[in-house]
Amino acid sequence: HLTKNSLRKCRASVTHAVVVIFLEFFAWGLLTTPMLTVLHETFPQHTFLMNGLVQGVKGFLSFLSAPLIGALSDIWGRKSFLLMTVFFTCAPIPFMRISPWWYFALISVSGIFAVTFSVIFAYVADITAEDERSTAYGLVSATFAASLVTSPAIGAYLSAQYGDSLVVLVATVIAVADIAFVFFVVPESLPDKMRLTSWGFPISWEQADPFASLRRVGKDTTVLLICVTVFLSYLPEAGQYSSFFLYLRQVIEFSPAAIAAFIAMVGILSIVAQTLLLSVLMRTIGNKNTVLLGLGFQLFQLAWYGFGSEPWMMWAAGTVAAMSSITFPAVSALVSHSAAPDQQGVVQGMITGIRGLCNGLGPALYGFIFYLFDVELNDMEPAAGRPSQSTESVIPGPPFLFGACAVVFALLVAIFIPEHHQLAEVKTCSAHKSGTSSTAHAQNSSPLGTPTNDAEDIEPLLQNSSM
Repeated sequence: HLTKNSLRKCRASVTHAVVVIFLEFFAWGLLTTPMLTVLHETFPQHTFLMNGLVQGVKGFLSFLSAPLIGALSDIWGRKSFLLMTVFFTCAPIPFMRISPWWYFALISVSGIFAVTFSVIFAYVADITAEDERSTAYGLVSATFAASLVTSPAIGAYLSAQYGDSLVVLVATVIAVADIAFVFFVVPESLPDKMRLTSWGFPISWEQADPFASLRRVGKDTTVLLICVTVFLSYLPEAGQYSSFFLYLRQVIEFSPAAIAAFIAMVGILSIVAQTLLLSVLMRTIGNKNTVLLGLGFQLFQLAWYGFGSEPWMMWAAGTVAAMSSITFPAVSALVSHSAAPDQQGVVQGMITGIRGLCNGLGPALYGFIFYLFDVELNDMEPAAGRPSQSTESVIPGPPFLFGACAVVFALLVAIFIPEHHQLAEVKTCSAHKSGTSSTAHAQNSSPLGTPTNDAEDIEPLLQNSSM
């Protein structure tokens, strides 16, 4: 039996998770340039606002459904839910050319199932030891950044040479290949014994309740501080993901080629930050100080985006943005080290819940602030000599300045997070919810729920490519 389980763990590897994430986000990255055109043509008025609402609905639906999908994958295995989440995440792609209205409608509704990162991180947790988990999470997160290094540039080139239809076709083929990879190649990570003994346990409403994790936040002071930090820092990041490419194109007047190059630069630097820099910082200055450093980078980056009116300022701020990507792997590791082995999933689930809520609120909030300040996508092609809209305003990017203020408060809260703390109360409060299935997971040294990371649950490329 032990041999069988060890063979299963060899077969189910982090590489499988990495390939699934790479293909999914590479397909969406190709659509970055065509998306700008489709978004403007479909919503010629209030483009930022409508983009924010579409992404907001998707994010909020993901927040509502993530606990149920996580609980069901604990019982019925990861593979079937991985297949489902990848399918529904990629389902809107061909509709970009078939019907833009259906495309945006499907993006909104796909939020119910488009929580690939939830299942991926649970998959990784099943097959890694606790001391290896932070590195594995960082690798999966870096893969997200890597998928964005070349795909927007390739999409922009194909769009310019052969038109948007070919780009959509290529993206669809890659999405189908990803679904086929999950179906035919990816092995189940949850041992047969664990799944079979769990068939008889029903899913209670408490396990599927998305607000249950939020209600438990106040039970432990450390959890409360971490969750408030995550909320204040991730709210502006979720909004930024949903609108930044539109902002570069409209206010800063980046060309499609410049946008693709910008994404590539930030992607490469993010990979370096989340693999090399993160591990060095964790060893030298510790988890908490790494979180504070990441928040400091994020504050600097958002302020620069808010006041910056020249292209070189965006490039410089993008470098800082890549450095700020260390924040959420560090938060995940901090939570993991604070919680006992049998409450990992519960505490990580709280962080996931907060982040899911931000995915709904952030894009809608950014869209509304752009709308209030009359920032519109009026001209897809900047005319030669036309004065930049950014010169007409002291603050070119009001939502980014709002985000910087939120991160200031996040920094103040994070300072009070204790570095070493055992979350005993959370364990007591969550014992009922964890149930027998969770106990089985704990005995196998894997989290009970769906651990999170800096890319977790945002389906970031969906939002990035919708800009």
